[in-house]
Amino acid sequence: MIRRHLLFPILAAALAVAPAAFAETAPKAAKAAAVKTEPVKVESGAYAVDPDHTQVGFVVSHMGFSAFRGRLGDVSGTLQLDGADPAKSKFDIKLPTASVNTPVDKLTEELKASDWLDAKAHPEIRFTSQAVDVTGPRQAKVTGELTLHGVTKTVTLDARLHGAGVNPLNKKVTVGFDLTGTIKRSEFGVTKYVPLISDEVGLEISAAFEKQN
Repeated sequence: MIRRHLLFPILAAALAVAPAAFAETAPKAAKAAAVKTEPVKVESGAYAVDPDHTQVGFVVSHMGFSAFRGRLGDVSGTLQLDGADPAKSKFDIKLPTASVNTPVDKLTEELKASDWLDAKAHPEIRFTSQAVDVTGPRQAKVTGELTLHGVTKTVTLDARLHGAGVNPLNKKVTVGFDLTGTIKRSEFGVTKYVPLISDEVGLEISAAFEKQN
């Protein structure tokens, strides 16, 4: 049971955004009417997921009363970023199913069991991009294959470039994307309590990638 705000997903329609199109707005001067902009430098090359700063979340409707959220961790994966031709950018994201976590300990254990995600039989959740369609200066749609609960389906995620540059602490070139989407868990064989617990699962991913030397 994952949510489209992650999953995966990794991570990645924003991969398709052209570097020259990325712009950030500087603060307005006290009496200045115009806003100055500068291109955000996005470097081409091979990147790896920064697991400490990548979050994958999901949300479902709980009996129509509330939006219940959870997350997955220990994310790994790669990104091949092509600045000259963003549509050729690719990424591959993996998450251990057993990393699923909710605010309720009992539910967390249930989600790992065979009635739900079955972490023992299906230990990995994976999203591999196949196509990137740039839709705006910082936006793109990423279509790829999501493997969940042993089932692989084509999923499209909305991606947005969050930011790019050199991390001032570790001096590594870093790029970050926000990805969102929705899946139907029943299509992946996760059907328990549908429709009391919504079939639709929202995915939310905030992914950071560090350039590899």
